[in-house]
Amino acid sequence: MAMESFDNIYLDLSKESGKCRFAETGFGWKPSGGGDTFTLDHSNIGGAQWSRAAKGYEVKIMLRTSGIVQLDGFVQEDFERLGKVFKNWYSTNLEHKEHALRGWNWGKGEFGKAELAFNVQNRPAFEIPYSEISNTNLAGKNEVAVEFALPANGDDTGTNGALGGARGKGKKAGAGKDQLVEMRFYIPGVTTKKEALDGEDAPSDAEEAEEEQNAANLFYDTLMEKADIGEVAGDTFATFLDVLHLTPRGRFDIDMYETSFRLRGKTYDYKIQYDTLKKFMILPKPDELHFMICIGLDPPLRQGQTRYPFLVMQFKKDEEVTIDLNMTDELLKEKYDGKLLPHYEQPLHEVVTQVFRGLTGKKVNQPAKDFLSHHQQFGIKCSIKASEGFLYCLEKAFMFVPKPATYIAYEQIKNIVLSRVGGAVSASRTFDITIEMKTGAESQFSNINREEQKPLEEFFKVKGLRVKNEMDEDTSALLAAALRDNPDMASSDEEVVAAKADRGSADEDSESADEDFQEDSESDVAEEFDSAHESSGSDDEEGGGSDAEEEKRPKKKAKSG
Repeated sequence: MAMESFDNIYLDLSKESGKCRFAETGFGWKPSGGGDTFTLDHSNIGGAQWSRAAKGYEVKIMLRTSGIVQLDGFVQEDFERLGKVFKNWYSTNLEHKEHALRGWNWGKGEFGKAELAFNVQNRPAFEIPYSEISNTNLAGKNEVAVEFALPANGDDTGTNGALGGARGKGKKAGAGKDQLVEMRFYIPGVTTKKEALDGEDAPSDAEEAEEEQNAANLFYDTLMEKADIGEVAGDTFATFLDVLHLTPRGRFDIDMYETSFRLRGKTYDYKIQYDTLKKFMILPKPDELHFMICIGLDPPLRQGQTRYPFLVMQFKKDEEVTIDLNMTDELLKEKYDGKLLPHYEQPLHEVVTQVFRGLTGKKVNQPAKDFLSHHQQFGIKCSIKASEGFLYCLEKAFMFVPKPATYIAYEQIKNIVLSRVGGAVSASRTFDITIEMKTGAESQFSNINREEQKPLEEFFKVKGLRVKNEMDEDTSALLAAALRDNPDMASSDEEVVAAKADRGSADEDSESADEDFQEDSESDVAEEFDSAHESSGSDDEEGGGSDAEEEKRPKKKAKSG
């Protein structure tokens, strides 16, 4: 049988070269180090291009079924031999494709059957296969971000130096030490569907074709469709609509698929593989009205320059849902037997938890049974810098939510230091916890109610965590220093001002009645407070109104001595 062979050819970005053989029936490629062979039948070859590439010259084969095959590593002299192969055996021309070498970053995006091409003066500057795109987002009014797929590991893609690229066929490109993970396109102006999809995909309805819309939006919608990022009808096992997310903030619909789930919001749309899901926690909120579900992701979710290593969702405790899984009985029994039920009729947070656990196989973490706060809750109200949230004691770690969501494993902790806020009056009501890590890093949780000190210390003891209590030392040292330096402390104007500044409105309440203030109608203040209280959403129930009250309260005039 007639055959043409070429050595040192790389298949689809593989790290290892192999031997490529063309015959009348099609072609095959085998990695030189041994491993799986990739073959392609001649009937699936729809076209071919010859162009300069990373390792010499490349033959790009367009498949009839959609998709492309890249063969890199040919030398210039191979063009004639390969031209005859494609013409005589596959009845197609090997088209010579020149790339744009001007270095311009301004061009036109063109959606092909299998890849997105960026053309400069009608020549391709670069192409992105749709199979390499994992996600896309509207990063601004005229900006579209395109995220590239990262392989789970070298074995998976067949690019670990032993298997070559054949096993990775149809999967994502093998990652080197450095890899391009995101690209952004700036797309100004408006356009019509007819202009963007001129040809067979153009809409037949004249009105729809002529309707102008933001060019960036149309680019984004088209890429979602072409790269198969959007939802696939019939593939969704379950959908949960309008779920409140505290991190990243907003409401998202959650679509659950076999290997991934998708968050669909008004602006952002995310596809997240279950492989990236590392932690799953369900945390009851101390208000006793809500549950939070916290999902740890690695690599983190990206939204522009911001990374979100944790998703935090919030559900009402008493919100019930009835749902039938969109899954055949055979699949349910064969793959998810004992993990999923065909029908659920329970509180929403429980259903979401069970569906996630069934599809991902991840363990669900809950707060440790050994800890209850002073008010018999699992979460303790505290702050990281200016952000208020709740600290939970789990079996193996601390978890602070909602923002910045912080996970600290007990085994990584060197010391826990209990300390006061400082010399201010409010220090008697609250304290801080500083967690010193074995790596040298520190995390501080401040403004913890003093009543929580005893339950926390008992829990630290149960978990065998080293605790250093600086509070008693601070108290005696501050008192001694204050008396030594200034016996008549109460008459010091500076000290009184400092105390007032820290206590805020607490001092105003304790002062004698002020005639100027009483002239104003008290009902006005109450109304302002009520409206402020209503406008703060369910997420900010804890103490959201007091700031508003302070802002609205008329300022007192200085008393004349």
